[in-house]
Amino acid sequence: MKIDKDVEYSAQYGLKLDVYQDEEQTNLDGRRAIIDIHGGGWWLGYKEEETDWATKFVDAGYIVFVPNYRLAPDNLYPAAAEDVVSVYDWIKASPYQFDRNKIGAVGMSSGGSLAIELGIRRGIPIASWSGIVDLDAWIESHPDVIASNKTAPVPGTPVGQINQVGANDPYYKWFVLNYVGSDMALLKEASPIHRISKTTGPMFLANSLDEITPTDGVERLQHALTENAIQSTVKFVSGHGHGEAYMDRAQEPTLAFFDEFLA
Repeated sequence: MKIDKDVEYSAQYGLKLDVYQDEEQTNLDGRRAIIDIHGGGWWLGYKEEETDWATKFVDAGYIVFVPNYRLAPDNLYPAAAEDVVSVYDWIKASPYQFDRNKIGAVGMSSGGSLAIELGIRRGIPIASWSGIVDLDAWIESHPDVIASNKTAPVPGTPVGQINQVGANDPYYKWFVLNYVGSDMALLKEASPIHRISKTTGPMFLANSLDEITPTDGVERLQHALTENAIQSTVKFVSGHGHGEAYMDRAQEPTLAFFDEFLA
């Protein structure tokens, strides 16, 4: 496997991505592409965390683009969303060989939310694991929760080693508000669920039944997709794991989803 490290996709912000591909792959013009977006509550994380997941996609025949993006609180919404859209536009114009009509996106946690942004803004198939989608409704329904980052992950901790088992309402409220600078008007705008339309791409949505990301947001998102005649698949898994913690149960259904919608 070949990895092109630190390829600049945004000169304006100095943002870079890594490109994973199989050096021995043939029919390069016909291969599919995946944008793999790291998580971290929009305030931490880095592209190198995605090596394992990117490798699985390469093994399945994809070329994979894994970007860094601007983080909160220095960069509030819509900065990160605009960055992943820039990634999509950049790879379409890049010299890398792949089928420009077969691009998907995948992400876990806040990376899943950003994948959903690509599904909304560019109409491509996406997979979101434990993505946060209904920000304003959750904040409005939890007025008594005191936002706190005391249980936040230590910056630099790989996502796969972060313990986010079960609900953690104080931290959840903290990083959601951190994403928008506690601006309630911006919070509604940042909630993808309000921007689903008939041009949104199909979605695969996974979530544990009892984890930090609430299941009711996933259910409401699927309802919004259905109302707009957008195909979707929801996979709820037992337990408390967040994102990568249930990879053994969500990996194959995710690959099957892209096999269908990037055929």
